[in-house]
Amino acid sequence: MKLFDADWAPSPRRVRIYLAEKQITVERAVIDLREDEQFSEAYLAMNPRGIVPALQFDDGEVLCESAAICRYFEAMGDPSALFGETPRDIARIESWTRRIENEAYAAVVYVLRNQRAAFRDRGVAGKWPAIPQIPELVERGRLMWDAFMLGLDTHLASRSWIATEAYSFADISALVTVDFAKAVRLTMPDRASHVARWHAAATARPSAAA
Repeated sequence: MKLFDADWAPSPRRVRIYLAEKQITVERAVIDLREDEQFSEAYLAMNPRGIVPALQFDDGEVLCESAAICRYFEAMGDPSALFGETPRDIARIESWTRRIENEAYAAVVYVLRNQRAAFRDRGVAGKWPAIPQIPELVERGRLMWDAFMLGLDTHLASRSWIATEAYSFADISALVTVDFAKAVRLTMPDRASHVARWHAAATARPSAAA
């Protein structure tokens, strides 16, 4: 199998961090997003959606979406704390991961894709017809970001990690999102000291450099 990756994009990084935590090695092919290689004829022939990451199996089937790719590798081995080892922890991690994706990550994407000239008519990632920018979504994204960060700070006041007592896929998702947000100058609010502590601990893990 082969993992189609991109060095600086957040979703591929989420997979790399997970694989590093699990000490799983997969053959990689790096796609240059700055050169729009994801829209090249060769890549679209393999993955018509034109997104990364993508995991191509030996039989030619392609699996997209970073969480789904990580779920595949988790299912191939023993259950771990990354996705939960008890029904309640599995549900907690899933709940927080969804919330991070739908609130925090979505906020960053709103800001990124609706103000930069490079994303004109590319309001959604991947191969789509022209999707125009909506400038009003920039402010929505900023409001969502601040609200999510302050809520997360309150949640982390009495705990080390987001979903369970152990580092999990929810923490990976949040770490990638917080780091990605810097690209559009969305930062942790100054008073979010608990988020800052959590972020320092997550960043100190060797997998964060993957």
